[in-house]
Amino acid sequence: MATCKFFALFFFFLFSLALSQQGSTVQSDGTVDCSNRWIHIRRLPTRFNLDLLANCSEYPLFGDFCPYLANHGLGQKTHNHSYSWYRTDNLMLELIFHRRMLEYPCLTEDPNFADAVYLPYYAALDALRYLYGPEYNSSAEHGLELFEFLQEDEPGIWKRHLGHDHFLVMARPAWDFSQPLGNEPPLWGTSFLELPEFFNVTTLTLESRAWPWQEQAIPYPTSFHPPNLALSDSWIQRVQKSRRSVMAMFAGGGGVSATPNIRRSIRIECENATGNSTISGGYVKLCEIIDCSNGICEHDPIRFMRPMLQASFCLQPPGETPTRRSTFDGILAGCIPVFFEDQSAKLQYGWHLPENDFESFAVFIPKEEVVFKGKKILDVLRRIPRSRVRRMREKILELIPRVLYRKHNSSHGLRAKKDAFDISIDGALKKIQSRLEEVALAQ
Repeated sequence: MATCKFFALFFFFLFSLALSQQGSTVQSDGTVDCSNRWIHIRRLPTRFNLDLLANCSEYPLFGDFCPYLANHGLGQKTHNHSYSWYRTDNLMLELIFHRRMLEYPCLTEDPNFADAVYLPYYAALDALRYLYGPEYNSSAEHGLELFEFLQEDEPGIWKRHLGHDHFLVMARPAWDFSQPLGNEPPLWGTSFLELPEFFNVTTLTLESRAWPWQEQAIPYPTSFHPPNLALSDSWIQRVQKSRRSVMAMFAGGGGVSATPNIRRSIRIECENATGNSTISGGYVKLCEIIDCSNGICEHDPIRFMRPMLQASFCLQPPGETPTRRSTFDGILAGCIPVFFEDQSAKLQYGWHLPENDFESFAVFIPKEEVVFKGKKILDVLRRIPRSRVRRMREKILELIPRVLYRKHNSSHGLRAKKDAFDISIDGALKKIQSRLEEVALAQ
């Protein structure tokens, strides 16, 4: 514990140094068109971001997240000679995003000149004190301290558009910040997104709800963060050449109880398919399960990436919420996703995945038909023509650069390709511009 704390403070120092080197003004070098793209990073007291990193071991019920602070939130390398693979934790997306924002080419120190204002607030990390810390049962207060600061410190920045031009990143599903105000006794989560004070702010979350206009889901961070174009292209070539000897695979836990649910159906069908001697399509095996119970795969990508490289289809059933990080791990491995709910991806990641052409890269099988009507997943997949499977995989290869978060300080060649961060920024700017236009018309 003491060693983790030492390293956490060390990484805290490195990130503080990166922030201090931001300079008073960062502008385009002339090669980037910054029209309608200027962003002002709001300077917040460190209690809203960096101080939260120093408290990384103070939530025993949650766990110690100190080891995942390394490399500005990418986590520790999977092995000493790795240049692209890290033990990345989802909770670090806010830190990863903040670090990448410092490299954004169209930053302005003048908020009046900005088209959008980024709040470097680590909302998911700050939520821990309400969920596991000494302020448990006061979750309705999450965010009020931030709002008070925004009103008192240079209030003109907020009042110019009443927050409509502000955006932030939340490294948890929106449901974790959506506890109704005044719930007694408190349920799971905080009430940040239920506060009227923040209704105008665009929020980038790992999973959004269907109705709030201000929420937009962005990809979960995977463990792959290439620093240059050569390593990125090398991985895509490996994915393209990988032999798909397994038709379908599922990496995850659950499904062991007697209660009917999609994970139980998957487990039963997959286990019964083991040993089938008549397999079409050139597969050696119909179905494989990688047991990731109790979080054993969460920070160990080798456990699931190799099987995903060998599988044609990756089954992506919902868990506690509809979405999964495994969706993006599978895409990264060239494994065609099979969804059982529209909310798992089709209605979530419209900026990064082809929302209007979802069938070009994914398969959808309603979970109700599997769980209650006996539809066989493997039969559905077996009937898909090989020519279509080939086209879907080609589409997956095109999507890989769009769903990964490249490493900070990456090479210029890799920066020419937009990654998950770049696409998220583009989407946020368009969303804010559209909202400001609507507000102007309504006045």
